[in-house]
Amino acid sequence: MLPGNCMKLLMMVMAATAAIAIDAAEEDGGVGANFPAGVLLLERVFPVNHSVGLEELIARDRARHARILQSFAGGVVDFPVIGSSDPFILGIYYTKVKLGSPPREYNVQIDTGSDILWVTCSSCNDCPQTSGLGVELNFYDITSSSTASLISCSDSMCVSSECSSETNQCTYTFHYGDYSGTTGYYVSDLIYFDTVLGTSLIANSSTPIVFGCSTSQSGGLTKMDRAIDGIFGLGQQGLSIISQLSSRGISPKVFSHCLKGEGNGGGILVLGEILNPSIVYSPLVPSKGHYTVYLQSIAVNGQILPVDPGVFVSSGDRGTIVDSGTTLVYLASEAYEPFVNAITAIVSPSARPIISGKRPCYLVSSSIDDMFPPVSLNFAGDASMDLRPADYLAHMGFLEGAAMWCVIFEKNDLGLTILGDLVLKDKIIVYDLARQRIGWAEYDCSLPVNVSITSGKDEFTNAGQLSVSSSSSSVPVNLRTDALLSLFWELMIGSYLCSLTSIFLVVFP
Repeated sequence: MLPGNCMKLLMMVMAATAAIAIDAAEEDGGVGANFPAGVLLLERVFPVNHSVGLEELIARDRARHARILQSFAGGVVDFPVIGSSDPFILGIYYTKVKLGSPPREYNVQIDTGSDILWVTCSSCNDCPQTSGLGVELNFYDITSSSTASLISCSDSMCVSSECSSETNQCTYTFHYGDYSGTTGYYVSDLIYFDTVLGTSLIANSSTPIVFGCSTSQSGGLTKMDRAIDGIFGLGQQGLSIISQLSSRGISPKVFSHCLKGEGNGGGILVLGEILNPSIVYSPLVPSKGHYTVYLQSIAVNGQILPVDPGVFVSSGDRGTIVDSGTTLVYLASEAYEPFVNAITAIVSPSARPIISGKRPCYLVSSSIDDMFPPVSLNFAGDASMDLRPADYLAHMGFLEGAAMWCVIFEKNDLGLTILGDLVLKDKIIVYDLARQRIGWAEYDCSLPVNVSITSGKDEFTNAGQLSVSSSSSSVPVNLRTDALLSLFWELMIGSYLCSLTSIFLVVFP
């Protein structure tokens, strides 16, 4: 008879074998197939069939931009409130994070235009209890987590100028340009993720992070039709999850996303570097709170628009920012008119230009790909972002028997150019904070991606059902299955050693 520990090992081998079989079945499309924990799976905030008026969408984007430009005292960073969706194919995306002990899952909107992860507290007085987005709302309860702790006013992580003298709690209050707001406090608790330790093995991990707990909300935050559990701020400042994890060597100081534009949307978000040979990089403007890039010119059908380069220079509130929390694209007014005029001049022989609700539109009788010109946004470092007609046009119905396609870019009289999901979708986007650069490449975001895995501090990465690579090779694998196989062989070796021990005890009692 085997010792008790050996019997346990054999039972674990059987369990691992069953798990591998189930995983293989799921990979082949069986019921229950999904991404493993650790891939930050992205979903639309609004369902595909959820219609949102374009003017409402623009109003929400502009309200957000008023908040982006607003300064806060005491080092408190921009805090987005409302997301929206293109009425046709676009969406604001969210992911799932697990917090607390025992862990609970929260749906949080990903946002590169803000820095703080926050979720709604169970003690929130006037927060929505249900959501029109088809998701169940969860509320964080600090008393239900055995690993939670409050952040005191004297804590180095307390960046707020507001503190409660009675409780010594690090608190915050934000008021925004659209008259919405939130009040809450900072808390420390565990966040859960998977870390790639080798070319295939992932280990379940957790670490304490500081995030906001919202106890009161007002304005747009109280609307049930677009309520969600919170916001996942992916900015560069000290309280962002990227900054907190990279400072401890848990993840690299780089993250990437790939937002699927068509079908059901979705995509992936990786706390690490997605690799692709087509990625081009452009430097970030230093000392900016947002991801600001050096846009140098815009070309339509290969011809540079006659726009003064000074229009794109980053100074004051001017410049070009990359913001996944914005849906559309907003061009500085000095560039908007030349952009529309160039397109109109090219397509007017075969498409009839009209104005619909002050928006430039075209009556089209054939495919827009055959008729409308390609556009390129040209950045520092000889990096261009190529746009298809579907990236700057939207089908707005029919008129006089012809399809009406309208320019979906918006004019921004504030001088700020904002690149939202309209041009970020269907691309790998890499935010390399360590090297202060942003990279991108066209990609089918329904496919697996390659993720860099190298050794040393700031060189670990989170991953899920991805392809992983070292600095010298790229090896496509299913991380979940490989982790189970590794566990299987470890248990088999353990069982074999247990058997040898039993034989030794029989022969040499």
